[in-house]
Amino acid sequence: MSYIEPAPIKDKENPFESMMARFRVAAEILGLDNETYEVLKSPAKQVIVSLPVTMDSGQKKVFTGFRVIHSNVLGPSKGGIRFAEDVSLDEVKALAAWMTWKCAVVDIPYGGAKGGVICNPRQMSAGEIERLMRAYTSAMIDVIGPDQDIPAPDMGTGPREMAWMMDEYSNAMGKTINAVVTGKPLVLGGSLGRVEATGRGVMVTALTAMQKMKMNPVNATCAVQGFGNVGSFAASLLEERGLKICAISDHTGAWWNEKGIDIAKALEHRQKNNGVLAGFTGGDLIDNEQLLQSKVDVLVPAAVEDVITVHNADKIQAKLIVEGANGPTSASADSIIYDKGIVVVPDILANAGGVTVSYFEWVQNRLGYKWTAERVNRRSDRIMNTAFENVYATAKKHNISLRLAAYVVSIGKVAETYKFRGRF
Repeated sequence: MSYIEPAPIKDKENPFESMMARFRVAAEILGLDNETYEVLKSPAKQVIVSLPVTMDSGQKKVFTGFRVIHSNVLGPSKGGIRFAEDVSLDEVKALAAWMTWKCAVVDIPYGGAKGGVICNPRQMSAGEIERLMRAYTSAMIDVIGPDQDIPAPDMGTGPREMAWMMDEYSNAMGKTINAVVTGKPLVLGGSLGRVEATGRGVMVTALTAMQKMKMNPVNATCAVQGFGNVGSFAASLLEERGLKICAISDHTGAWWNEKGIDIAKALEHRQKNNGVLAGFTGGDLIDNEQLLQSKVDVLVPAAVEDVITVHNADKIQAKLIVEGANGPTSASADSIIYDKGIVVVPDILANAGGVTVSYFEWVQNRLGYKWTAERVNRRSDRIMNTAFENVYATAKKHNISLRLAAYVVSIGKVAETYKFRGRF
């Protein structure tokens, strides 16, 4: 198989440039005309807001918030809201574009968007986070909407924050509008199966890839970097299917056990320990770099961007990488991984189970009807399997990696839709 080298990028760890490096190669394979190329690479809307919030001390603090709508060609834009200290416009732009490709690759009628607020939620009280979320919602009242732009949880936010956002938006509109956000608590119109959806999608695509590679799950070993919502569910579901999870980690450390970590005990420890793995005794303490380079069959990076780079890509020993996080592999590392013969199920495919079930939540809200967990899982699994087969066939057709194939499939779909819709 041949590999097309992405154009050189100035800042190898810049997430937007990483996305653009892959976009350029996929556009070349598709033979995109210049007009369509320019339209699809450019965000449709970028909003930056200042958010004055009264802190518990009585003092006002001004936070900076972002919302980037990359595309609304396929339908209303969709994407999470990230509360973190290192949020930047470039990161939000990259994540918004990834959402466009992610929705397209699993064939759901959404464009891509992303939001973020520069803050440290770990150092804020619930009241401060609520006031910040309501201030953000109020500032974005003309941007979001069930037919325009539909936010969801991301790093630092969850069902609680989505409930506040839905309530603030509903108050402004004078009626309850559940469909304005997804990832809500069940009692407010959230969907069964949503919490584990992203991790479940990782499991489904991992098993499908292993089948193609003739790897038996019962004999396979796995390391999962990141033990948050995505990583913990992926680890648990993969363990259920027979894989031995030899390593797990979170921001407090990483643990290795050659005989396999008991994921149920790790989850129990995390629950009793303020949501962190620190002090876990089910394995030997290692660092995150050792986890990434460990000798396992399957590696699931499910933490943050750019953990696999030019500095460590040549040391990766896994045969299969399934990207639970957004952008865990920098574009500059792609060719190294590819040349080593490592198969990568890319983020825009592997972790698309979350947005798939978010779409189901939105559909249920619009219908005013709830689906069973069994129906949600069955339909989500079918969509993920179909998407994988489509990407796999495209990779074979063009002799390219699964990552580039996923971009070719998604960009091709958005480009075709754009041409049918037409513009000025």
